[in-house]
Amino acid sequence: MVKPKDTVKIVGLIGYPLGHSLSPAMHNAAFKHLGLNFVYLAMPVKPGDVERAVKSLIPLKITGVNVTVPYKEEVIKYLDKITGDAGLIKAVNTIHNTKGRLVGYNTDADGFITSLYREARVKPRGRDVLLIGAGGAGRAIGVKLAGEGVSSVLISDIDLKKAKALRRHIKKCFPGTEVHSIGAGEIRKVIKDVDMLVNATTVGMRRGDTPVVDPGWLHKGMFVYDVVYNIETRLLKEARKKGLKTLGGLGMLVNQGALAFKIWTGRKAPVDVMRKAIEKKVKK
Repeated sequence: MVKPKDTVKIVGLIGYPLGHSLSPAMHNAAFKHLGLNFVYLAMPVKPGDVERAVKSLIPLKITGVNVTVPYKEEVIKYLDKITGDAGLIKAVNTIHNTKGRLVGYNTDADGFITSLYREARVKPRGRDVLLIGAGGAGRAIGVKLAGEGVSSVLISDIDLKKAKALRRHIKKCFPGTEVHSIGAGEIRKVIKDVDMLVNATTVGMRRGDTPVVDPGWLHKGMFVYDVVYNIETRLLKEARKKGLKTLGGLGMLVNQGALAFKIWTGRKAPVDVMRKAIEKKVKK
């Protein structure tokens, strides 16, 4: 039971825009369930205000924040330390204000791989992967998949420079993994040779979005993963129509959130409560 006299601890989410986010519902349900005097707030931060927002966490005594698009890489230069997967991936999605020092973590990678194993029952080792998106989520997923022993990773991004940079980074971290960067125009030629497709972009978040790849290019035996969680994307719907195994981003969201929850509170997250809170909000 929350004691009224306790000081409320604030955590939240920084990014822009944030209208789609279901993280406040997920975390606040978990705090309520455990009787923790925490509140999770959406904190929109416009481009150009990122440094000020991150540095303000200390004087405002904010316990921590999640970081979402487009700031997962940018925030690193304003932190005192990055640890764990964040150091390998070079992207941060969770910040903890601990004794006036800002420590960055990446819980996306483990959130992704946990959902892959537990929900999809898919083992990435030996697979040939087409990864669409080389931003913060794409970096976490690409590096984690290489670490899990995939045979190859093809990376495509609307910004080819980002795709090339991620290719170089993965190759440096995992020299034994075959990694290539490709332009959007090359996807049709190579997709027939992959057996796992990952959309690590926000494309599909809005109804009416054109899928990141033409559904007609999907083929038998391919597993399709989409990080979008607030809606079942057209990509996933079309993949299911073809009888393909699919998984959306809800599991990744919940699992990465559970890890952030433990970092901030020191308590094990009530994962089932968090998932149910999200499922009530997800558009069918």
